[in-house]
Amino acid sequence: MADLPRYEKWALLLTAGFILFTGGWFLAGHSSPEPYTITAAHPGSSASLQPAASGSMDGSRPDSLLEGEVIDLNTAAPEDLERLPGIGPAKAEAIAAYRAEHGPFQSVDQLTEVSGIGEATLETLRPYITASAPG
Repeated sequence: MADLPRYEKWALLLTAGFILFTGGWFLAGHSSPEPYTITAAHPGSSASLQPAASGSMDGSRPDSLLEGEVIDLNTAAPEDLERLPGIGPAKAEAIAAYRAEHGPFQSVDQLTEVSGIGEATLETLRPYITASAPG
């Protein structure tokens, strides 16, 4: 190594440093823990449900609901109603206010009586909502 020119020594030193740096970066990336997955089940159901994939390309269900999850219009808090597709804070509050003023929903179709919710929105929500029998 003593008979190498000075620039070749620097080139070897820089190459060795680069290899060590990239090797450390690669190993650090593979030694990090895997992200955890949360599973949940509806009461009375023995099946485990996987969380919805974020960024669903087909729009078949919203990111914030679990597969098969249904929200009850008569018992849901506004925060839970906001998890429905197309329902923001204002519409969630409107649903809760309608429920407080007119009593429990008799059917899911009655949701169209809430200001700002039409037939198109109802059809989008239909797979995700229910109206339990009052009582």
